[in-house]
Amino acid sequence: MFFNPGRLRVALGVIALSSLAPAGDIVGRIELTEKGGKKASDLSGVVVYVESSKAKPKPARQVLTMKSKAFTPHLLAIGTGTTIDFPNEDPILHNVFSVSQEGFDLGLYKRPKTASRTFERPGVYTVYCNIHPQMSATVVVLDHPYFATAAKDGSFRIAGVPAGDYRLLAYHERSGEGAPVMVKVTAAGETTAHIALDASTFKRMAHKNKFGKDYGREAY
Repeated sequence: MFFNPGRLRVALGVIALSSLAPAGDIVGRIELTEKGGKKASDLSGVVVYVESSKAKPKPARQVLTMKSKAFTPHLLAIGTGTTIDFPNEDPILHNVFSVSQEGFDLGLYKRPKTASRTFERPGVYTVYCNIHPQMSATVVVLDHPYFATAAKDGSFRIAGVPAGDYRLLAYHERSGEGAPVMVKVTAAGETTAHIALDASTFKRMAHKNKFGKDYGREAY
């Protein structure tokens, strides 16, 4: 097989053109209604995303820390193929697990150890500690790169979305996935959207441990 510089130039040209495909940003604000019609003052637990895209996310690495018997941050939005490290910064044992999707169990460990999990399937994963029932976190996994986590005031920006028509969705652990909003993204422009979520009927339920049983008395 002989090297053909002409073909190389064509291939590079195609790559350059694809990287310059027309794209714009989706910007807007989230509104979340709590019990009694009260509007939530902190919207940082909301993930906003387009429903689907042919683009795939790049593998990445994130950290979800266990400290003072809590997961920090409480919410992570990631693309498929992302690995999350779960360092334990407490001097006591924790056991990270989830029964969401295919489920996983990282076993018992304490400071300074870290366990990791790579998320290959899209979906919402609720993460718990098998020892401390008050510990929980939510991991939202998307199979494309066009998503964002809202700021505390509810504002968001999804940058570099290829021009086209999309269904825009948002998720919060107390409201679930809200009704989709149709948006039209134009090249080199901003598309504004407003999404309303309703958590007014949310009821918090005690979750089970990884064996499907009630938590016993906390040993430490």
